[in-house]
Amino acid sequence: MMQLNADFSRRVVVHAAQLPWVASPVAGIERRMLDRIGDEVARATSIVRYAAGSQFTAHVHGAGEEFLVLDGVFSDEHGDCPAGTYVRNPPTSQHTPHSGPGCTILVKLRQFDPADRTEVRLPAGPQDFQPVSGRSGVSVRPLFADQHEVVQIERWTAGATVSQSCPQGLELLVLEGSLEEGGEEFGVQSWLRLPASASLQARAGTQGCTVWIKQGGILPDLSAAGS
Repeated sequence: MMQLNADFSRRVVVHAAQLPWVASPVAGIERRMLDRIGDEVARATSIVRYAAGSQFTAHVHGAGEEFLVLDGVFSDEHGDCPAGTYVRNPPTSQHTPHSGPGCTILVKLRQFDPADRTEVRLPAGPQDFQPVSGRSGVSVRPLFADQHEVVQIERWTAGATVSQSCPQGLELLVLEGSLEEGGEEFGVQSWLRLPASASLQARAGTQGCTVWIKQGGILPDLSAAGS
């Protein structure tokens, strides 16, 4: 069984844009793996690229799927998802993904509460981002929140300093621009995972940045059926 960045008590950084694309079992679909526990049925966080005209086989998400469309258009029988669309397909959901023009998505598999049945399909909009009281230089686009996790996209203005505690851990992916954290520079597709009780201390780069952030989340029972 593959175990990649499987120790959740440690800070982990992956500069994914520097990684080669790895072929999946389906022609035209490639991955950059960020963390993974398991083989093809796995608890996984990945950046996945669909070539134009590619299609994944029909499947059921026994333990849920969450994804953000980074570019292009992702499609399934429920409709088209252009860049910026956020989707949660809860446990027991099913679909047949494909992409006409091609697309790239950030996707998280098998990381849902087994009882969660909340479906989310949230397109991007012109008034998505709102300033946050008490957080200078930060505006936020909320994506999802419940008692287990908070997911959002944040924009940080150039040079903005961001400091926050992470009692349940935190994941961050740079979507645009750059930032500095822990003495490292993070560019587009750089991913950071901080353990529970850590603290995020970061500064936006000279052009500012846009980041996807998840706080909290549940590690599911990997013995659960499905993908």
